[in-house]
Amino acid sequence: MTISTANPAGLVVSFGEMLIDFVPDVAGVSLAESGAFIKAPGGAPANVACAITKLGGNSAFIGKVGEDEFGHMLVDILKKNGVNCEGVLFDQNARTALAFVTLKKNGEREFMFYRNPSADMLLKESELNMNLIKQAKIFHYGSISLISEPSRSAHMAAMKAAKAAGILLSYDPNVRLPLWPSHEAARDGIKSIWNEADFIKVSDDEVAFLTQDDPNNEEVVMSLYHDRLKLLVVTDGEKGCRYFSKTFKGKVDGYAVKTVDTTGAGDAFVGAFLVAVAEDECVLENEEKLKEVLKFANACGALSTTQKGAIPALPSTSEAQALIKSSKA
Repeated sequence: MTISTANPAGLVVSFGEMLIDFVPDVAGVSLAESGAFIKAPGGAPANVACAITKLGGNSAFIGKVGEDEFGHMLVDILKKNGVNCEGVLFDQNARTALAFVTLKKNGEREFMFYRNPSADMLLKESELNMNLIKQAKIFHYGSISLISEPSRSAHMAAMKAAKAAGILLSYDPNVRLPLWPSHEAARDGIKSIWNEADFIKVSDDEVAFLTQDDPNNEEVVMSLYHDRLKLLVVTDGEKGCRYFSKTFKGKVDGYAVKTVDTTGAGDAFVGAFLVAVAEDECVLENEEKLKEVLKFANACGALSTTQKGAIPALPSTSEAQALIKSSKA
């Protein structure tokens, strides 16, 4: 699969949070055990926007950061990555969100968030750059912006405007339980916009959480499918991914790499997938093309785990192609 950089494909507008991830400088320790942390830019929708441009695609980010050192640093990183920042705002009265993230020895990720409230939670509907949204070919979002007002109303208005303009809606719920008041609130909130999306990507863990059932059981996965959905993709970590549409379903193998930090792997996967869809929407209906795209997305997801942090670890097209080639060999 090749991405043309000379002729950028349709615009993907990514909506939601951008924050600072603090990652322990030593792998396999809990947050309490860590002696020092490495500062890394993060926030799933922002990671996706950067993944897209890293692969030669065309992306914009809509969200809010604090009028502080971290907020300006994050916007500079977006700009350096070639992301359109016309939809980004600075809040004078709230700080940029912080998250401490670690991968413990048992492979479990541990999150601790500092947002009380953070700037991303305070984006208002009246502050949305609707013109930018309406230029998109794909509007991509997560679920964290649904947790509280006013960001929830802004999210709903942005989604409604995109849908009315005939733009493809892409949803990666990115379940972060410590941010929700309860598990029930998280399930209800995440599912409240479920039936609006054209494309949904969930991890096997998220399937287990949302259904409270076995994510390896196809019937359980299909309980998340809805009539308007063009494609549902379940990522299974290094095992690869499964895909489900109205007319076909299947599995694409993943890649074995030396994993250092899994933060942002799903975002690298989604970015790679959306670049391809923005260039050619037929990917969603042509199984052979889809499998090629998912193979490439799996490679991007795998490579992103080989370095610390999300955005710094995002691979280029040539790196992903080299991994695919070497695994064939």
